[in-house]
Amino acid sequence: MSKRDVPGVGPYGGPAGGWGALQAVARAVRQQMGVAREATMLLKVNQPAGFDCPGCAWPDPRSTSSFEFCENGAKAVSWEATSKRTTPEFFARHSLSELWHWSDFALEDEGRLTHPMRYDAATDRYVPIEWDDAFARIGAALRALPDPNMAEFYTSGRASNEAAFLFQLLARRFGTNNFPDCSNMCHEPTSVGLPESIGVGKGTVTLADFDHCDAIFCIGHNPGTNHPRMLATLRAAARRGAKIVVLNPLRERGLERFTSPQDAVEMVTGRSTPIATDYVQLKIGGDVAALKGMMKTLLDMDRESRENGGEGVVDRAFIDEHTTGFDELVRDLEATPWDQIVSTSGVARDEIEKLARIYAESRAVIACYGMGITQHRSGTANVQQIANLLLMRGNIGRDGAGICPLRGHSNVQGDRTVGITEVPPPAFLDSLKRVFGFEPPREHGHGAIAAMQSMRDERAKALICLGGNLPVAMSDPGVCFDAIRKLDLAVHIATKLNRSHLLAAKETLLLPCLGRTELDIQASGPQSVTVEDSMSMVHASQGSLPPASEHLRSEPAIVAGIAKASLDDPALDWDGWVADYSRIRDLIEAVFPQFEHYNERIREPGGFRLYNAASARRWDTPDGRARFIAHSGVMEDPRVNRSDALLLATIRSHDQYNTTIYGYNDRYRGISGRRDVVFVNEQDLDSRGLQHGDLVDVEAIEDTVSLGGSRRLCGLTAVAYDIPRGSMAAYYPEANGLIALHDCDARSGTPSYKSVPVLLSLSKGDCLPEDEASTWQQGDVRNDRTGAAIAGEERHRPNDGAMPT
Repeated sequence: MSKRDVPGVGPYGGPAGGWGALQAVARAVRQQMGVAREATMLLKVNQPAGFDCPGCAWPDPRSTSSFEFCENGAKAVSWEATSKRTTPEFFARHSLSELWHWSDFALEDEGRLTHPMRYDAATDRYVPIEWDDAFARIGAALRALPDPNMAEFYTSGRASNEAAFLFQLLARRFGTNNFPDCSNMCHEPTSVGLPESIGVGKGTVTLADFDHCDAIFCIGHNPGTNHPRMLATLRAAARRGAKIVVLNPLRERGLERFTSPQDAVEMVTGRSTPIATDYVQLKIGGDVAALKGMMKTLLDMDRESRENGGEGVVDRAFIDEHTTGFDELVRDLEATPWDQIVSTSGVARDEIEKLARIYAESRAVIACYGMGITQHRSGTANVQQIANLLLMRGNIGRDGAGICPLRGHSNVQGDRTVGITEVPPPAFLDSLKRVFGFEPPREHGHGAIAAMQSMRDERAKALICLGGNLPVAMSDPGVCFDAIRKLDLAVHIATKLNRSHLLAAKETLLLPCLGRTELDIQASGPQSVTVEDSMSMVHASQGSLPPASEHLRSEPAIVAGIAKASLDDPALDWDGWVADYSRIRDLIEAVFPQFEHYNERIREPGGFRLYNAASARRWDTPDGRARFIAHSGVMEDPRVNRSDALLLATIRSHDQYNTTIYGYNDRYRGISGRRDVVFVNEQDLDSRGLQHGDLVDVEAIEDTVSLGGSRRLCGLTAVAYDIPRGSMAAYYPEANGLIALHDCDARSGTPSYKSVPVLLSLSKGDCLPEDEASTWQQGDVRNDRTGAAIAGEERHRPNDGAMPT
């Protein structure tokens, strides 16, 4: 079947990075910031005396170059440091009902919030409010709750260690462990699964390990878009001859080849560095099957080697000294048939065996994974199977080897380290009691799904959001939007306007805060905050731009203001802590021993690494050993047994960071000026009588559907794409409406954004009229159905290109 021309859809032949990345950086700076001032600002990103990029959690090298930012990092910085402003006059001109019809891009593109605002139901508008009045209203609403557990405290991963620590102290002194946070939606399977396997819920590698590994296995992640600074590390490993093996359903350009913008020769000649030595496109949800096939092959290779007098392939000495559960794993692998492995993974047996040989022949191996592993019903099991594979050859706790979860938000790992968790360890609570003199709540609190269910059922009455865009990021937006509207109190601490702020509770307050790029001056002078990257490095970050408005306050100051209005505990010196953030770090050190000499160590260029027991082959498990954890079967989703079912994954575009839409181009996938597409295997289209460019409907099947009726995205454009048969993809968060709130990994509570069973059919043309609670915006760039992709200059046009569910 030949492909017909489809507006905004075409091939992309270039590498990741290169001139395309530089042009995108220039465009972002030009559209959002004053070029001269902010071009200088970009030179401070990820520098020892500068500020930490809010765009990802990839670590900084010890020897920094003249610029340590990537394309999407530049977009994140320019988006925050924009010269555009969202003022009280803006809100006076536009009601929330009107703003609801704007795209998410248009809302955030209005610029930085400048004043604290309160929702006025009589006029359906935000109106200005003084800070003291805002705090008083919040305090009164929280104190009026009959049960502290009727409040939910949400944290975005962009919050600093200092802000997050004060936030958890506020909530626990208030009396609850309800901490829904962004980790619940991304790497919670890591936080749940790895402690059971290796005793720590973090990765075990450092950046230096990538200089010493023989092979890197990249599983379920897309560095070209989600953590582009990793490409420089992969490029260096590839150029010195390390094997780079990719297991991913889509062919992502950043894992294929990369032109470094810092390499003059590559830029001038147009050359690029090949990244993957082996690229295996498995089916969506086929990861456990492929991993089991590799481990099954390793056992066969080990048996053959020993029978022939060799040393074997499996590291028996390491297993005997450091682990338990290996025999159980062996029995499970032997009971898993190859036909099941091949069918579920979509990968031929000889190809899986080849991957196992690469692994076996490599002395030191790093396994990297992202949300393509965690955001499944089997997310925790997926993580533990990767740990099993590494443990079989002792690839944890030595140079050049280990497990590497790829965090997204710049401080999502740090927030968890300093106490943002709904399941607090008893030792941590004991430390809080010792340091602050009150008895913290001991019962487990709410993660993101439990919090939404509590709000939906009107058991929770208040929500305080330290950043983020919670109901938009969550699955089941119709339910989540209505849940927010049922609240007595919703508070949003934010830098820019987003869709969550348009969901008015009985009392809704919008509190503007400083961004990472801005100078934070308190009573003792300019302040630094700290963050922890995905490899446990903690370092300082200090902005230097003048604040977007004189009315902004820092996140720690806002949290302290809420605390003083809500709590009656004179022993807690909120004002003193905010006056000098080093005092907050002293408190963190007092509660968490691993932060010893905190203030001294962050003065070192690059900061310091928190102790990671598994990196030293010390296993913080009940028996002091790492544990092989067997999971029977290959985690095949029973909902796709019907012949016409497909498994859909939600994905991010290249012009996107989580729910923030920077623009409408997904350059590496050949999409420009639109997001209303679904990526499908050409044979899957053909078997349904469809073809590239057809308008199609996507409907969730069976138990993904709740009592509210069918879940459907309609009128999308089908794009024939290089993706395995039985798999398809659509953009996040627009496709979140296909996922029921209860559809998640039972162990971690992470929504199954990456495995949604669906049916695909020619569009019936019967999309429902726009419903403000459930319609997903296409925004101010849409397919006009006649052939022209409309560019995004008209930022304020109504959202008439919607994607209904």
